[in-house]
Amino acid sequence: MDILLGLLTLPLYALVLWPLVVASRRVLGVRIGAVRALCGAGFGWLVAGGIGQAFPLSLRHNGGAAVGLLIPLAGSAFLATLIFLLVAEMALPGGFRLRAVRTKILRARRYSQISRIAIKHGLGRYLAGRRDPDLAPGRHAKLARSLRRALEEGGVTFVKLGQLLSTRADVLPPVFVDELGKLQDQVAPAKADAVWAVLTEELGGSPDDVFAEFDPEPLATASVAQVYRAKLRGGEDVVVKVQRPGVREQAERDIDIVRRVAAALEDRADWARSLGVAELADGFAEALAEELDFTIEARNIAAVTATSCPDVALPTVHKELSTERVLVMSRLDGKPLETAPAADRKRLARSLLRCLLDQVMVGGVFHADPHPGNLMLLADGRLGLLDFGSVGRLDAGLRGGLQNLVLALDRGDPAALRDGLLEIVDRTDDIDEQRLERALGALVARHFGPGRTAGLDLFTGLFRVVADFRLSVPPPVAAVFRALATVEGTLAALDPAFDVVAESRAFAVEQVGARLRPDSLRHTALTEVLALLPVLRRIPRRVDRIGAALEEGRLSVNVRLFSDGRDRDVVTSLVHEVLLAFVGAATGLMAVLLLTGTGGPRIAADLTLHQVFGYNLLVISALVGLRLLFVVFRRSGRRSRSAR
Repeated sequence: MDILLGLLTLPLYALVLWPLVVASRRVLGVRIGAVRALCGAGFGWLVAGGIGQAFPLSLRHNGGAAVGLLIPLAGSAFLATLIFLLVAEMALPGGFRLRAVRTKILRARRYSQISRIAIKHGLGRYLAGRRDPDLAPGRHAKLARSLRRALEEGGVTFVKLGQLLSTRADVLPPVFVDELGKLQDQVAPAKADAVWAVLTEELGGSPDDVFAEFDPEPLATASVAQVYRAKLRGGEDVVVKVQRPGVREQAERDIDIVRRVAAALEDRADWARSLGVAELADGFAEALAEELDFTIEARNIAAVTATSCPDVALPTVHKELSTERVLVMSRLDGKPLETAPAADRKRLARSLLRCLLDQVMVGGVFHADPHPGNLMLLADGRLGLLDFGSVGRLDAGLRGGLQNLVLALDRGDPAALRDGLLEIVDRTDDIDEQRLERALGALVARHFGPGRTAGLDLFTGLFRVVADFRLSVPPPVAAVFRALATVEGTLAALDPAFDVVAESRAFAVEQVGARLRPDSLRHTALTEVLALLPVLRRIPRRVDRIGAALEEGRLSVNVRLFSDGRDRDVVTSLVHEVLLAFVGAATGLMAVLLLTGTGGPRIAADLTLHQVFGYNLLVISALVGLRLLFVVFRRSGRRSRSAR
């Protein structure tokens, strides 16, 4: 009966507390969850009741004094409520959500596991944001090996992170790039029944019902997916790529941890800020999210096919059988790349490089991981390209910048090389362009001097220049460099004497020559004229208006300050906070003067009218101060969450 009575009185308690909830929301000026606000209001009334009971009986039975103390009592309830909400906001920014408890517990477990792995491999101090100032160059190799082993033990997400870092020669020393390039994500096959359950769920039926044949033994296994042989009902041989069970949930949890750790490192360590680890984490998260969605891979195959060369074959996707976790493609029947005849290797190497450069420079959509495992030699003598989970995209501006960069390297022109480089990187405002041009000139002289032949160490030197000048390489351009570094290893395996730099320069010159052909020039000129035609038609009318206004003395220039709404919001918020701070300080000072004074009409034996006013002003000052603190904590918490 007591429990039932308590449940029946809960709505009444909520109704009594709700005015304080509404008032606290209005005073703070921000959205507060109902549960948190009700808890704060209940705490406030309890505190106010305790303060009221502490007053002497003479004050409680004195009507005038009781009326004068209503505002301090109500203000005490407000004050206690706001203190509760402020502490709750500091402890749990954004509110307490029951459904997030399990996520926090799982994240904490994963944090603990990752910390143990880092400490086991001697990386604990770096995870905490510290750096060994006495790290000798000879110990870099040992640290790089420890990092690689820790990433391998961390699982799929951290292996992928290491593979991404191995492509960032612009931010990592060469020894780390080389060591992380050894990362492999070959793992033991997942349990057959779990994979079968994924196939049944995604295909809407058992694989035996969907396919004419399905081989349960995987062709290949990796940390993200496994590949199987199958045959369609129509008789076509296909391969079925299946996402490993549970990999998406683990990857999403690990991505969240990577972002949080990166944000914490940027806050604590200068070396992390100089490397831009938060931006690296964001780019990695986007790339891994795409790799976990096989519908994106299907679109990638279609996009690369549209810009690919005829000497390289790509698989065809069966969209009607493909989902986010299952990808069905035509099977490319071929042999490993190392079985290619010696007489064909130079031709195959040239075809592969030109195909990749065509994708990068012309199409703007390219395979970002062309290692030997993703290539095969087909029966007709062509190359087959596989696995499009990692694909890069370049807009027209970046493609033009890369073309200009390669042409400047071919001519050995430092000024043009500087301009081409600044087109493809995120430049800072304080960059010394003259010093950058001199550094690039020294690079050109070192690699293109008399009797010298430029090799891939040219790109390593270019990365060093980018790192020295703190130029940030956008992720799409970093993907290009990653693809070029990967394909260099593949080409070296095919034909050790193949000159990658010379072939790349020849390709760029051919592209310039193609753009200078009469039909290309005619098309370019026609496109530019059509784009300028509307502007040209408006010029005479605008010149006439300006001339008339100048003749009549009506020509003026209007400059609008704070025309952007965001600027007005910032200034308005700043003015409001300054005014609140002034009001809080003024009322607090007045309260102190009134409470420390002895004058004023006496309401009760121990209370004067000046003291009543002082208590009221003191409560108002505390409320204003708490509102300012709450807004500051809420804004900093929101900024921290957006950074993550």
